[in-house]
Amino acid sequence: MTLYVDNRTTFEWGEKWEEIVKKAVRTSLDYEGFEKEGEFECEISVSIVTNEEIQKLNKEFRNIDKATDVLSFPMCTFEEEEVIDCNENNEVVLGDIVISIDKAKQQAEEYGHSLEREIAFLTVHSMLHLMGYDHMEAEEEKEMIKKQKEILQQAGFAI
Repeated sequence: MTLYVDNRTTFEWGEKWEEIVKKAVRTSLDYEGFEKEGEFECEISVSIVTNEEIQKLNKEFRNIDKATDVLSFPMCTFEEEEVIDCNENNEVVLGDIVISIDKAKQQAEEYGHSLEREIAFLTVHSMLHLMGYDHMEAEEEKEMIKKQKEILQQAGFAI
């Protein structure tokens, strides 16, 4: 697995935070059975940004002019006829995750849990999007919520 993490903020992003994201990604992939011969053969990019930057991205790509907590940019649809893009290591390029550290801090406080848990949640939520899940319909949302809870529990970030 190739995981790129790009911190574009003044937030002190260190090994601890990198491990939280990595654990959330690996547990999500494992939960969905996205592995081959014990290896997670995919590429994921995670960017840590400010509210200002995520608002610009949200406006540009979703036509919503406000900050959000996380954006997902899947590179696969997982449809039968799709030709999957692979990198030079023959890993599936799953896509990009963009997390607002400002929103993550705000929501951690609002929901009464740690920033670590919030970063893990946002990563898991976005990973599910990268693996083809959505929550536009009530049934889809119910399924995603169930999966998120189970993945977070497996990763040790229980609610």
